[in-house]
Amino acid sequence: MSHLDVVVTGLLAAVAILGALACRLSVPYPIMLVLGGAAFGFIPGLPDIRLDPELVLALFLPPLLYKSSIYANFGDFRSNARGLTLNSVVLVLVTMSAVACAAHLVIPGMSWPVAFVLGAIVSPTDPVAATAIMHRLDVPRRLVSDIEGEGLFNDATALVAYRVAVAATVAGSFAFAEAGLNFILGVIGGVAVGMAVGCMSAWIRERITDVQISVTISLLTGYAAFLPAQALGASGVLATVTAGIFMAIRSPEVLDARPRLQGYFVWDIVDFLINATLFALTGLQLHAIIAALHDYPLPALALYALAAAGTVVVVRLLWFCVVPSLTGLLARRPPPRVGPRSAPWQLITAWSGMRGAVSLAVALAIPLSTDSGPFPLRDLILFLTFAVIFFTLVAQGLTLPALIRRLHPVDEEADTDEEVRARLVASKAAIAQIDLLADEDWAGDDTVQRMRGLYEYRMRRFAARLGKIEDDGYEDRSGAYQQMVRLVLQAQRQALLTMRREGRLSNEVLNRVLRDLDLEESRLEG
Repeated sequence: MSHLDVVVTGLLAAVAILGALACRLSVPYPIMLVLGGAAFGFIPGLPDIRLDPELVLALFLPPLLYKSSIYANFGDFRSNARGLTLNSVVLVLVTMSAVACAAHLVIPGMSWPVAFVLGAIVSPTDPVAATAIMHRLDVPRRLVSDIEGEGLFNDATALVAYRVAVAATVAGSFAFAEAGLNFILGVIGGVAVGMAVGCMSAWIRERITDVQISVTISLLTGYAAFLPAQALGASGVLATVTAGIFMAIRSPEVLDARPRLQGYFVWDIVDFLINATLFALTGLQLHAIIAALHDYPLPALALYALAAAGTVVVVRLLWFCVVPSLTGLLARRPPPRVGPRSAPWQLITAWSGMRGAVSLAVALAIPLSTDSGPFPLRDLILFLTFAVIFFTLVAQGLTLPALIRRLHPVDEEADTDEEVRARLVASKAAIAQIDLLADEDWAGDDTVQRMRGLYEYRMRRFAARLGKIEDDGYEDRSGAYQQMVRLVLQAQRQALLTMRREGRLSNEVLNRVLRDLDLEESRLEG
C-alpha cells in the first residue's frame, strides 16, 4: 500500500474508533476528536501533509454552514434578533481585537495585521459540542437556539474580518474606509446570492422525483452559494446561510417525505465526517507545525497559548456578565415574545463558547506567502488556533455538563408542551380530513372507522397530556401498544432474516421490506 492509502485507511479507522469511544464515554465527539487528533499527529512515520489553503476553505466550510442553517430554529433567531446581532457581530469584533492586542503584546515580532488574523480565526464559536451536551441534558430550547444562532452567524463576521486582516498582511497596508465598504457590500451581496441559489434549488428539487438526485443537489447547494459569492467578493458565509434558511422554510412544501428523511441522515453523516476530517488533518500537521517552531522555547509557546485561550474565555465571560444588563437598561421595552435571560442562562451561554471546525478550516486556509515572502508566523498561528480549540473544547466541554446540572436553567416563557400541542393539532387535522373523505365512494366504512378510531385515541392522549381532559390511562395503554408493535416488528424482521438464510429471499428485497418496517417503528410516538 502507498503512504496515501495507509493515511486514508488510518484516518477512517481513527475516526470510527474515536467516535465509538465518545459514545461509550458519553462525551461529545468533537472533544474526543481533538484529543485523538493531537495524539494522531505524533505517530512515527506519518507523512507531512500540506493542503492548498483556498481548497481547505472552499471544500470544508460550505457544507458545515449549510447543514447548520437548514436545521436551525430560525424562528427563535428572529425573536432574539437584537441579542443575536450583538453576539454574532459586536462580540466577534471585540474578541478579535482583544486577542490581537494580547498576541501583539505577548508575542515578540507579531505585527498588528498578523495579530488580527489570529484574532479573527479564534473569534467565532462552534456550537456542535455545546448543543450536543445541552440536548442530552434537556436544556430549554431557546438557550440551545441562542448558542446555535450565534455559532451560525458569527462565522460571517469572523470570515470578513479574517479576509481584511489577511489582505492587510499580504499587501502590507490597511484602509479602514475601504474595509468598511467591502463589509457592507459583502453582506448585501452574500444575502442576494444566497436567496437566488435557494430559490433555484427549491425550484429544481420540487420538480425532481429521484431521491438520490434530490439529496445530491442538497449536498451541492452550499457550494453553489459559497463559491459564486466568494468570486464576486461577497460574503460566502452569508450566502450559504441564507440559502440554507430559505430551503429550511421551503423544504416542507416542495419536498416529499423520502428526500427529507434520507437527507436528514445523509447530512448527519456528512457533518460528522467533515468535522472529523478537519481535526484529523490538523493532527497530521501538528507535529510538523511544532517542529517548525523549534526556535520558540516550550515555556514561551505555553505562555502564548495560555494568553490566546485565556483572552477568548475571559472576554466572553465579561461580555455576558455586563452587556445583557446594559442592553436591558437601554432598551425602552423588551423584544416581543422574548423573556429576559436569567443569570444562570447567561453564565451557561458564556461557558459554551467553544471553538471548533470553522476556526480550523480558516486557520488551514491562511496563504502560504505574501507579496514580500512567506506569510509571517503562519505555523505559530496554526499552533495557537489548535491550542485555543483544544483548551475550550476540553476544559469547557468537559465541565459544561456539571455547570448545567448545578445551575439548572429554566425558561418560564417557553412552551414546554410545544411538541404535544403540535401533535394534537395534527391529529385534529387528520380527523377533519377523514370526515371529509368519509362520503367518498372509494373510502370503505371499515377503513374510515379504523382511521378515525386511531386518530381520536391519539387526540385524547395528547389532550390528556396537556391537561385539557382527564387522563383515563391513555399513557399506560399507549406504552403497552407501542411495546407490542415493536415486538411484532422484531418478529417480522427475524422471519425475513430466516428466509434470507434459507435462500428464499434476496438481499435487495430484504432491505426494501426492512426499511418499511423501520419507518413504521420510527412513527411510534414517545
